[in-house]
Amino acid sequence: MALADILQWVSQGRKTGTLHVSRGAVEKRVSFSGGVIHSSWSNDPRESLGQFLVRERLVTEEQLFRTLLRQETEGRPLGALLVGDGPLSDEDLVRMLTHKAEETIYDLFHWMEGHFEFKDGEMQHEAPFPVDLDVTSVIMEGIRRIDEWERMREVIPSTESTFTALGQPQDPVDHEVLLLCSEGKTVTEMAFAVRRTVFDATVMLYDMHRRNLIEVEKPGVSRDSVETVVRIQRELDHARKAMDGGDFDEALKSYEAVLKLDPLNQHAKKGLVVSIDGRGRTRSLRLVPRNRIPKLALSLSELTKEKLDPREGFVISRVNGEWDVQSILKICPMPEDEAMIIFARLVERKVIEFL
Repeated sequence: MALADILQWVSQGRKTGTLHVSRGAVEKRVSFSGGVIHSSWSNDPRESLGQFLVRERLVTEEQLFRTLLRQETEGRPLGALLVGDGPLSDEDLVRMLTHKAEETIYDLFHWMEGHFEFKDGEMQHEAPFPVDLDVTSVIMEGIRRIDEWERMREVIPSTESTFTALGQPQDPVDHEVLLLCSEGKTVTEMAFAVRRTVFDATVMLYDMHRRNLIEVEKPGVSRDSVETVVRIQRELDHARKAMDGGDFDEALKSYEAVLKLDPLNQHAKKGLVVSIDGRGRTRSLRLVPRNRIPKLALSLSELTKEKLDPREGFVISRVNGEWDVQSILKICPMPEDEAMIIFARLVERKVIEFL
């Protein structure tokens, strides 16, 4: 059955229950009440509620991270915790949940195959703020996006396309995307970096191309973005098994591999902290003095031979022989605890030392 036919069948039958859809390691659930979309769930990291909230700048990464840690101990829904704590209003939460439900379903229109099962009477009771989406409107928008996708493919032919930056952006989002272009990121990699679906990322890039901010450098060969989600899931599974077996080094490698694919993956961030604790590197964190000035311990020629990820590169680029650790932490575009972990790792690898 085509996705539109499945949704229409649920709507016309005024059914109450949950539609389960899967493809590889990607799983999605859409709940209906009387044929109307009630809530959604997805294990795609870009489609979590937290990622939507950070993307729209309604909460910070730090607020999200701390709230997720609270959620583990209190067992309450993420949205309820954020509304209760104050950074989020009821209206913003319902708006984001509605947007999240729409995007979860719209992405399914790009799937060429998958498995589905409708479980009659099953509801997601953990959704304290249900949404009410008309199925017919969702179907019409999904079909429109397919048409738009085909039009954009004439300019951006592949999800593996890379780009050359041309213009000087004024908008912060444009600036972020241009930096990713200069790093040689593909459409799929940029989608994870900016917390959007491949479709949304392509829309952004298409618009920037129209404004002469970028041009296609290499068209690339299309590779399904679902593959990236599968790789993330495999690395997380591998990390959990390594943790269970007490192999913290192996777990660290997998969590760091996930963060390279999806820099805001909260499961990997939490796992990174736990595995560092397990490996006994908390002492290393304590040995990073916040009031001391770091300096490079390698020559520039030696530094170019080091395999540094973008987050490590950012920290090193701020080591100027004048700023202390605390000053650098204030300007890092990442949570403080994550930046401290990077400092500790660079010290261990003898990339930096302290004056």
